[in-house]
Amino acid sequence: MPHDINLILTLAGGLSAALVLGFITQKLRLSPLVGYLLAGIIVGPHSPGFVADASTAAQCAEIGVILLMFGVGLHFHLKDLLAVGAIATGGAVAQISLATVASMGLLHLFGFSFFSGAVYGMAIAVASTVVLTRVLADNHDLHNPTGHVALGWLVVEDIFTILLLVLLPSVLSPGGEFWSALGLTLLKLGALTAFTLVAGQKLIPLFLGYVARTGTRDLFTLAVLALALGIAVAAAEFFGASMALGAFLAGMVVGQSEFSARAAAEALPLRDAFAVLFFVSVGMLFDPASLAQDWPLMLATLFVIMVVKPLGALLMTSLFRKPAKLSLPVAASLAQVGEFSFILAGLGISLGVFDQRVNNALIPAAIISITLNPMLYRKAKDLAQRWEKRKHGNEAGHDACMVVPDEGNRPRVVVVGYGPVGRSCCSILQHSSVQPVVVEMNIDTVRQLRADGLPVVHGDAMQAEVLREAGLEKAEALLLTSASISAGEVVQIARAVNPHVRILAHTAFVSGARALRDADVDAVFSGEREVALAMAEYLLRDAGAPEAYVQSELERVREKLD
Repeated sequence: MPHDINLILTLAGGLSAALVLGFITQKLRLSPLVGYLLAGIIVGPHSPGFVADASTAAQCAEIGVILLMFGVGLHFHLKDLLAVGAIATGGAVAQISLATVASMGLLHLFGFSFFSGAVYGMAIAVASTVVLTRVLADNHDLHNPTGHVALGWLVVEDIFTILLLVLLPSVLSPGGEFWSALGLTLLKLGALTAFTLVAGQKLIPLFLGYVARTGTRDLFTLAVLALALGIAVAAAEFFGASMALGAFLAGMVVGQSEFSARAAAEALPLRDAFAVLFFVSVGMLFDPASLAQDWPLMLATLFVIMVVKPLGALLMTSLFRKPAKLSLPVAASLAQVGEFSFILAGLGISLGVFDQRVNNALIPAAIISITLNPMLYRKAKDLAQRWEKRKHGNEAGHDACMVVPDEGNRPRVVVVGYGPVGRSCCSILQHSSVQPVVVEMNIDTVRQLRADGLPVVHGDAMQAEVLREAGLEKAEALLLTSASISAGEVVQIARAVNPHVRILAHTAFVSGARALRDADVDAVFSGEREVALAMAEYLLRDAGAPEAYVQSELERVREKLD
């Protein structure tokens, strides 16, 4: 029967083009983001051949932003936000002010009013959620002080954007009530924060706990996705906030519960795919022909984005006496624009603040800044590290954030499964001054272990995120204690997280032991083999066989079974 397949065509065409060009740019040692942007230009309305639906791509990109911000919130606790509140607020205000003043002066040279320049400056002062989190994650800085400051900065900019989107129509409309609009917006934002962080802290973990007890993975995944998307939509529809902010707050609530690692690993498999569509949708907006006329304005826009904004951020972080290893990467990470810049620019055009020339300049400037941002960030980080080494010698190190903290200098062993074998292993390790960290799927077991003071992560060991949460990157060994675990898959993932970790695996059958040894497991313990050896040893000793004969027979059987 006839039906509309715009969504399918957009996903198939956009993702396929992104895959091909992302692969090519990766091989050329460029960021895959460049390939995704180029893919958007190719499937956009300004290029011949296949044309994806721009509206559909934009909606898919919005889903990517929601899932991405929810994932960020999972690892960004309220205390982290409060800890960077002063520098994030002061820095964001200073950066926005500096970008606004610079844009007012530059756009005045192109015949725009000072008010138009101010609105445009506020638009390009806002950084992209997707780009920032992607760059931080790729450089392993998402959960350290650099990431916390940059993300806190982003939250403040997000709130500012919401206020501007609400207040701008009030300012320009005849008889607009500015103060009433401001008061109502602040009231709605306060209500959203209170509802999510106060009521949500009771209701959301209770709901997820009920779903987790069903033992059905699909239901848990659906529950977390429903929370992320539902709260994001509610934030926009009922509180007048952005969907990204609502999803971020929801993620913060889930992140403070015992479901953090599992939610991050299992329930967000689509976030990267949808995030890719954000860059594709940006590329679709670009009309190469517009550069012939509007390139001077584009260069002026690029100057504000990549020079003025980083300088403002660098100045504020320096005023707060932050070290170079934090201030330089933060400044570089904010030297780009994204989704909210286009929204604000579109609102300015619809309200008659400026004309389409601004959009024609903003889009290529955004593409260039997004393309260069990963490289700029890495250069800034390397420069900061060299500066710190020169200043402090070799003491400067990488800030790491572990969900399960180290306890002194005790060696760490990750134990997957807390059945009879796992329980015995943990007991022996604790008495041997070794810190065991348990990875367990059963939520009731997880809660009991937490009550007993044993470090534990709730989640599936076949997810790299869960193993990182448990601290496998710094662990001495990984024990796969349950025979029901798909040990071969876990081994591959574990080696990717920590190539040097010693892996010990338990398997029920002798036939599976050889496959595990081939999979680079250091030691394999088969239930069948160990029972056979124990029974044989008992019988031989009971029959009075000499010790040397018992040991030789046991060794012979071991070699045969291996």
